[in-house]
Amino acid sequence: MRWMPANIISSMQTLLGGPLAEPAHSDAQIEVIRQTMLERLAGSGDSTFPQIKRRILLVADLQGLWYLRSDLMGALSSLHGELIARQSIEEITGLFEGLLPKSMFSRPRRH
Repeated sequence: MRWMPANIISSMQTLLGGPLAEPAHSDAQIEVIRQTMLERLAGSGDSTFPQIKRRILLVADLQGLWYLRSDLMGALSSLHGELIARQSIEEITGLFEGLLPKSMFSRPRRH
């Protein structure tokens, strides 16, 4: 059996939780996620956490934005309290659905 590069990539994506989004769709969605993150930080967060705003503006890919959620959570928690911060991050996390491998999402909690 002859392996083609596409077969290898497809196999790896399957192992990691399924195919990633189409690049054109991802580019548009990156901007939606970036703007949502910046909106949550707007107001006093712009001046209090300029380094986080700068990082959100400069990150080039979905994975970079994904990992910035924890920094944003800390900033929003400081500004608005943990409950509001958690709700904002949950909304932002939902925007990544279907764009990243399922293995990057946390498992559901047992209650």
